[in-house]
Amino acid sequence: MHSRRTPRGTRTGATLLAAVALLAAGCSSGSSASTASSAEEEAAAAALAPLPRSTPAALTRYYEQKPAWRDCGAPGFQCATLNAPLDYAEPAAGDVRLAVARKKATGPGKRLGSLLVNPGGPGGSAVGYLQGYAGIGYPAAVRARYDMIAVDPRGVARSEPVECLDGPEMDAYTTTDVTPDDAKESEALVAAYKKFAEGCGADAPKLLRHVSTVEAARDMDIVRAALGDKKLHYVGASYGTFLGATYAGLFPKRVGRLVLDGAMDPSLPARRLNLEQTEGFGTAFTAFAKDCVRQSDCPLGDAGTTPGQAGRNLKAFFDDLDARPLPTGDADGRRLTESLATMGVIAAMYDEAAWQQLRESLTAAMRENDGAGLLFLSDSYFERNAEGEYANLMFANAAVNCLDLPPAFASPDQVRTALPDFQKASPVFGEGLAWASLICAYWPVAATGEARRIEAKGAAPIVVVGTTRDPATPYRWAEGLAGQLSSARLLTYDGDGHTAYGRGSACIDSAINTYLLADTPPKHGKRCS
Repeated sequence: MHSRRTPRGTRTGATLLAAVALLAAGCSSGSSASTASSAEEEAAAAALAPLPRSTPAALTRYYEQKPAWRDCGAPGFQCATLNAPLDYAEPAAGDVRLAVARKKATGPGKRLGSLLVNPGGPGGSAVGYLQGYAGIGYPAAVRARYDMIAVDPRGVARSEPVECLDGPEMDAYTTTDVTPDDAKESEALVAAYKKFAEGCGADAPKLLRHVSTVEAARDMDIVRAALGDKKLHYVGASYGTFLGATYAGLFPKRVGRLVLDGAMDPSLPARRLNLEQTEGFGTAFTAFAKDCVRQSDCPLGDAGTTPGQAGRNLKAFFDDLDARPLPTGDADGRRLTESLATMGVIAAMYDEAAWQQLRESLTAAMRENDGAGLLFLSDSYFERNAEGEYANLMFANAAVNCLDLPPAFASPDQVRTALPDFQKASPVFGEGLAWASLICAYWPVAATGEARRIEAKGAAPIVVVGTTRDPATPYRWAEGLAGQLSSARLLTYDGDGHTAYGRGSACIDSAINTYLLADTPPKHGKRCS
């Protein structure tokens, strides 16, 4: 999923979390958000098995690496490259190069080791997150005692990034209608998904088979060893919680202090993930709508407008854009389409601090026919720069998610059958998110993962953090993960936005800082506001 702070530029994750076409969501099957099918129940009953504690001889050369640190253009930070096997089943088949960055502990106080950070996605650059936020914005006491470390997962950013489409092709892709009204439009959407998938396959035919979360978690253990740490200390947000939990499941005895913020539930198949995430965005929109109608400049209604009516007003605006996109003043001539506007609204759901900007952007679009504000929000979500270039976030997002879980839907007909469930979960976003879940059906390589419980028996205490009105990782997922991990301590933030650490709650920050610095986890079930 993708965790993020938009649009202020400080990420706590990547786009949503599952792999969808225009979002970041997951892929699989089921019937409703509340009723599991027999296949789901069977999948949830299986648990991720830990790996042997001894290092296989074929992997020794990887575990004995020593990073050659060098300056890398960001003052105070150093970078290095480590190798990992492309295929852990055949280590002799070739390597993948991993980009690693660090900011050394500043003192005072005894160094506690390395603290790896990951902002989510999948597809978010951990190196970029470290240099742009964690290495300078984490609490000074934490940065004083830990070497702050980031590794871009395989296929992401600086670690042999997957590429699928060029800038103009992505511009066309992001404007594809994801709420098709007829067979012709659904065929166009399928064609767009196929072109995207084929581009990824042509760019990295070998790597695309080896960008799973399990492999990325195994890479983290190589990094841990290369850093000289006996235990892995880690803070992961959004999808980063799935990565961290997977590490704990594979290497429970090597777990140090793990914080999993904005947690995912690894036991859920992709369709269930997508459906529950859709419900999460519906909950977040309700919170936004309640705030919006209390403001004098809300274009969705006034103080007497219910969230449901505000949603219908927004949906009517999206429908108008479907027929008549708005001008934006964009240098490349792009107009604000329904899909771009929807993504702009979704982007602002990640952080309540963006609600004012969203309200102003909606006002400009709905009352002044100016789509520039919503286009800016959408571009920030897709990581498109002013030159029309895209980061590899969306490419890596789909590559990882489509490998981790079987497709949510196998055909447009299956999507149409599921539409009522998705529209019930979110009348505003449900239709688009359902269709976005179709992309993995056309992926050039078959999924290698499956939904599994992660128990990590024998691991040290792991702090799982959930936010009650989190749009991208619904609170029930934190409850689900905490119910699986044998040593979990659930920490709850009663609030809005995606993730909780470093977002303004002194209660949350104090609990996590105490855990990281004193190895004292919060009491299970602790709640903050």
